[in-house]
Amino acid sequence: MHFQQLTYFVAVAETRHFTRAAEAVHVSQPSLSQQIRALETELGADLFSRARGNITLTDAGEALLPLARRILADAETARQEVQEVVSLRSGRVRLGATPSLCTGLLPDVLRAFHDRHPGVRLLLEEGGSHDLVRQLARGALDLALVVLPLPAASPALTTVELLREDLVVVSAATEPPPGRGGSIRVADLEGAPLVMFRHGYNLRELTLAACRAEGFEPSFTVEGGEMDAVLGFVRAGLGIAVVPSMAAARAGHDLRRTRLAGDGLRRTIALAHRSDVDPPRAARELQRMLLEHRPTPG
Repeated sequence: MHFQQLTYFVAVAETRHFTRAAEAVHVSQPSLSQQIRALETELGADLFSRARGNITLTDAGEALLPLARRILADAETARQEVQEVVSLRSGRVRLGATPSLCTGLLPDVLRAFHDRHPGVRLLLEEGGSHDLVRQLARGALDLALVVLPLPAASPALTTVELLREDLVVVSAATEPPPGRGGSIRVADLEGAPLVMFRHGYNLRELTLAACRAEGFEPSFTVEGGEMDAVLGFVRAGLGIAVVPSMAAARAGHDLRRTRLAGDGLRRTIALAHRSDVDPPRAARELQRMLLEHRPTPG
């Protein structure tokens, strides 16, 4: 008895038609009929009553049908389980993240993941949260670290909160410190020279929204950069910038970090994937490790 024979048998039992069953399993009708006959010979019983235009199950066929379905289901489960194991020995994970998280959060976790699963390729896409949401929607990423809340017109995504991170103001260490007493208010940013991220970055929208809530439009000296470019322009004395605390902590001693007074500004980072597609096993394993290694915000 072969799995192929059981597949053909179940197809005929469900369609009650040999030609339609052959079409369903993508085989010629004579080949299907031949395999059904071989199965009946091996079992020593007819499985179908073949009256003209009326295919019905015999008692033997009725007895076999639930068992055949169970055998085929178990075989598919076994195949999937093996593939799940194999996928952690090879395969790939396509991960999207903002540049600040690529330098702040991901290096240690990706190193731990690679040590545990050296055969899995890690493909990293850097970008703003809005860009990453679009990449997820078109199936170009398995997972992405995005900023909540998602844009109103976002596709159906499943999100799991990873961390909440304060934003701080960075300035060149060679320049006078902004604000007073080691902190700065959002209102104090009015008229200050700001280095601003490009469109598509949530950091840009967060900063603009905070300034507008205080009744002013910020002044940009340079805009349109990625994280490394923004920090480089600040080092050069072109202005100050509002950045995530993790990125600021890794920026080096040539940049001064000043906290935002009061409630300040913060962002919520979440892991996201498409709701209609389960991530591959390797992506789920990386997701588990990211959640296990989530840092303490600050």
